[in-house]
Amino acid sequence: MTSFLIGAFLATLISALFTSRLYGLILWYSLNSLSLALLAISIGFKIDDNTMIISGFLTLIVKSAVIPYILKKVSIKFGLARQITPNVPVYYSIMLIPALLVFTFYLAEPITNMMSSNANYVAISISALFLSLLLIIEHKNIAAKIIGFLTIENSLFLLGTTATNGMPMLVELGIFFDLLMAIVIINLLFKSEELS
Repeated sequence: MTSFLIGAFLATLISALFTSRLYGLILWYSLNSLSLALLAISIGFKIDDNTMIISGFLTLIVKSAVIPYILKKVSIKFGLARQITPNVPVYYSIMLIPALLVFTFYLAEPITNMMSSNANYVAISISALFLSLLLIIEHKNIAAKIIGFLTIENSLFLLGTTATNGMPMLVELGIFFDLLMAIVIINLLFKSEELS
């Protein structure tokens, strides 16, 4: 189940990179967060960690439902372009994404050799981090950049979850506080884009 959910996490992120519609990108982010939430809940039940289960349910509510809803409402309110063509042509992305995946597995090899379990999951988490950075780089649209920032946060959450089999609740609450600040920044950025 864990492998399937991590695969779904990576697949939704790769699909987001090829999306040229804003609502499609928001949907892929929502599905990405959903797979992350189910993964956290699954690992929480597996290792009998109540804080992990709680953070999984918080992720399910906040990241896969509330934030996409806010993003969609704000994009309608400020009349953002629904078509978000990436700056990087698709044929470059098709070559770049597998190269990034191979590079990150090579980069993470010293770390994964030291780990007895979840070694490949850490490599996938690091590759998701690089793919999220690519999502930010390849779009001019402010909404796509914000979703890229939020997927970086998802990738870091996945790294913490898989590398340590759970994070301290204090760290997770700090991450949710960062997300709250991100929503405030999103609102300000959308307003500044509307004025320009």
